[in-house]
Amino acid sequence: MGIWTTSHWVMLGLLFLFALVHSGLAALRMWAETKIGVRLYRVFFALCSLSLAVVLIVYFFNHRYDGLILWNAQNVYGVKSFVWILSAISFLFLYPATFNLLEVAAVAKPQVHLYESGIIRITRHPQMVGQVIWCIAHTLWLGTSFTLLTSIGLIAHHLFAVWHGDHRLEKRYGDAFLKVKERTSVIPFLAILDGRQKLKLEEFLRPAYLGVAGFVLLFWWGHPWLMQVTSRVPW
Repeated sequence: MGIWTTSHWVMLGLLFLFALVHSGLAALRMWAETKIGVRLYRVFFALCSLSLAVVLIVYFFNHRYDGLILWNAQNVYGVKSFVWILSAISFLFLYPATFNLLEVAAVAKPQVHLYESGIIRITRHPQMVGQVIWCIAHTLWLGTSFTLLTSIGLIAHHLFAVWHGDHRLEKRYGDAFLKVKERTSVIPFLAILDGRQKLKLEEFLRPAYLGVAGFVLLFWWGHPWLMQVTSRVPW
């Protein structure tokens, strides 16, 4: 099978569409909330983003072995455990949305928060870091050109989101955000190593972390079942 299959082009298109919709709707948030209200816009944003995310996930699962096999490390001792550990760590960085589930579901009034505690002391953009770790783990495990392409696309989108997110926060909060920006770093642990931040373990004692741990265990248990379910989708 060639290195560049039809599924590669489809995944590129899906990644571009997701990035366009997700980042585009995020950019329109301040304006749109004045037109339809914060709760309705959050529901609209969530439905659009989650729907496209589900399509991306299912398509990735069904085509993860497409293209060229670049390497095969699945039988190397310790690789499977290493990949699972990296995947679990990635969700710890991807967690921030779980801190305000009522806002995500628009039960509570959605707000834009300016955090400088917990994992933000480690990196100002934990979701980007979590996505990079997830991509490294899965690309190592699968070793296909399709997975590598998907990972590059996801990482590129999240790197753009670093700039885009900072730009939106600066526009909303001005000098208050610039001060937070000075005291934090994008690169994990850099602000701690150079003395701008101090890690406070008590800030990590939150129910959300138990939820993340439970999700990781549930995902580990249900992973084979999930593969079977997605394989029944005809694309």
